Amino acid sequence: MTIKRMEIGPIMSRVVEYGGVIHLCGLTADDQSQTIEGQTQQVLAKIDHYLAEAATSKSRLLTATIYLTDMSMKDAMNEVWKSWIDRDNPPTRACVGAVLARPETLIEIVVCAAR
Repeated sequence: MTIKRMEIGPIMSRVVEYGGVIHLCGLTADDQSQTIEGQTQQVLAKIDHYLAEAATSKSRLLTATIYLTDMSMKDAMNEVWKSWIDRDNPPTRACVGAVLARPETLIEIVVCAAR
């Protein structure tokens, strides 16, 4: 099987496809002055973009790992997540409290999807 990589950078690829599974790197918001709701919306829009570039969609998500700098923001993040997710095809999911690369980064999301 062939490994396909998109947006290859010096330390990682944004998207890797292997065996019909699309792996997205950890995505964060561009405008980190936003609240958790705003940052979550930005990250989910990026996920939609990269999944479309890889010829798939959120209805084909397999797994999601969500990293939050403060678990007290989980309920607010979940409200945005619930309005975005394909309710007929939810992925497995973990939500983890974590120290992220920058203090203003409130959320990072990693997903895998089927082609």
